Amino acid sequence: MLSSRPLLIMLLGLTCSLSSTHGLADDLQNRVDAVIKPLMAKHAIPGMAVAVFADGSEHVFTYGEANKAEHQPVSRDTLFEIGSLSKTYTATLVALASAEGKVDLTAPASRYQPALGNTTLGQATLVELGTYSADCLPLQFPDNVENDAQALVFLQQWQRKTGPGTQRCYSNPSLGLFGDLAARAQKLPFAQLMEESLLPKLGLKHTYLQVPASAQGHYAQGYDAQQQPVRVSPGAFADEAYGIKTTIDDALRYVRAQVQPDQLTAPLKQAITLTHQGYFQVGSMTQGLGWERYPAPVTLPTLLEGNGAGMVRQPHAVTRLTPASPADAGAWYNKTGSTNGFGAYIAFIPAKGLGIALLANRNYPNEARVEAAYQILSGQ
Repeated sequence: MLSSRPLLIMLLGLTCSLSSTHGLADDLQNRVDAVIKPLMAKHAIPGMAVAVFADGSEHVFTYGEANKAEHQPVSRDTLFEIGSLSKTYTATLVALASAEGKVDLTAPASRYQPALGNTTLGQATLVELGTYSADCLPLQFPDNVENDAQALVFLQQWQRKTGPGTQRCYSNPSLGLFGDLAARAQKLPFAQLMEESLLPKLGLKHTYLQVPASAQGHYAQGYDAQQQPVRVSPGAFADEAYGIKTTIDDALRYVRAQVQPDQLTAPLKQAITLTHQGYFQVGSMTQGLGWERYPAPVTLPTLLEGNGAGMVRQPHAVTRLTPASPADAGAWYNKTGSTNGFGAYIAFIPAKGLGIALLANRNYPNEARVEAAYQILSGQ
C-alpha cells in the first residue's frame, strides 16, 4: 500500500465524497480536472476518459473529442484501443485455463505447439513466456512477419540468446506465444476464447478484439505524433499482445475485478490471483502475469523508472521467485499500453480498494500517464 499522508487524506476525502455531500464529489471532479486538462494540453491529446474506483464506488470523467473531424465528444460509450494493456487480459485468459485445469503453466511450449518440438523456444515454459523471461525475444516481430503462420516459422528458427529465466526482455512475440499456447491447449481460437468466454465472465459487454458493426460508431479515432488519424493494424499475435478495444466503463469494471476479486466465480478469482503473483524480480519491480507490481511504500520516481523506455527496450537481469511470490494486496500494480494512436494506463492497490484507468486517443509518454495517475491517487 502507499503509506504517505497525502494518500490517506485523499482516501478519506474520496470516502466522504462517495457517501455524503455533492460538494465533496465535486472536489474529486476538480482534482481530476486539475491533472487531466493540463496533461491533454501539453501532449495535444484530443480526447480522454478517466475512471477512479475507491471505497466501493465508481467515478468516470470524460474530456475532449473522440473524433476531431466530426467533433464527436468522448463519452462513456467511446471505445479506445489499449495496446499492451491487452497483455493483462491475455494473462487472465491463460490463468483461467490454469485454474480450470486446462493448461499447465510450468509445461514447455512444445507440449501445446508440437511444431516447436526440438527447438530452443519449445523448451521454454508458459510462465517464462508470460513474463518475457524465456529468452531475449525482440520487442516486435520483424517487418516481414505479418501473420501467425509466419510468426511460427520465426519462432521455430529462433536461436537462443540467453539462458531461460535469466533476463527479462519485454516482447510482443513472447506474450503472444503465451496466449496462443493456452488457446491451442483448449483447441479453440484465441479470439473465440477471449470474446466468448473470458470477457463475458468478467462482465465486459463493450470490450472487443474485433469491433462489431453495431459498435463502430463508438470507436474513437486515434491520432499519431503528427495528429494524423490512425488505428491499429492487424499483425502476428496482435489479438494476444495488443488487440483489446474497450470503454471506460468496462475498464473500470476490469479494475474492480482486480481490487474486489471475491465477487467473481472461484476459478476467475483464482485466475486473478495467479496474475497478481510474482514470478521474477526485476530490480524494484516484481513481474506478474501481465501486471507489474511495486511494494509499499512506492514513490513516483520508482514508478517512472519502472514504466520508462529503458524497461521496455533494454534487457534486465531477473531473479526467479521459487515458489512464486504470493499476491501482495498492499502493492501498487500497473500496466501501460499503446498503439500508434492511443495510450492507456491502469493502476490499482487492492488493500486500499483503490484503482484508476486512463484512456486516450493519442499515444503520449508512459511517464506522463504514471505521474497523472499518481497525482490523482495521492492528491498531490
